[in-house]
Amino acid sequence: MYKHSLTLLALLLLGSSAMAQSADNSIRIGYADPELIIQYMPDYRSIQEEIQREVATGQQALQALAEDFQERVERYEKQRPLLTPERQQERESELAQLQNEIRQSAESKDEEIAQREQELMAPLLDRVQTVIDRIATANNLDVVMRSPALLYVNEDRVMNLNLDIARELGIEIDEDSEAVQSVGN
Repeated sequence: MYKHSLTLLALLLLGSSAMAQSADNSIRIGYADPELIIQYMPDYRSIQEEIQREVATGQQALQALAEDFQERVERYEKQRPLLTPERQQERESELAQLQNEIRQSAESKDEEIAQREQELMAPLLDRVQTVIDRIATANNLDVVMRSPALLYVNEDRVMNLNLDIARELGIEIDEDSEAVQSVGN
């Protein structure tokens, strides 16, 4: 019994030592910043311009509603001394409702623009993710992490993929740029 326990203990120690050594040597990690890479893509600029146009159009529409609201408030203020208390209450209720509609319209437009931006950015994100997957597979990486979340990286053990991603996407990035700098610098 004692001999079996000793053999089992030896096997466990060897196994855990081998697993620790194997895990230490076999886990390969890379990191990238997909959002930053996307900012260098030519399509990104046109998407941002389109979003800015939509924002400007929305702001103009909201401005017109706000000006109309302001005119109604001024008209009400001038007429208020002549109105009965019931009519004052009605007009104030109408103005409050109009103000609420303007607020809801602004919120709706913000949501619409955010959704539109997501729709336009999705193909870029997909392209970058496809390249990340390809590079990770080619380099036998087990994990690829987003670099903005990293505080320290041992460059001897962890691979920065930003420059490789940019090259594969055909993007010209200066090697000293923010997109390819290591974490913790």
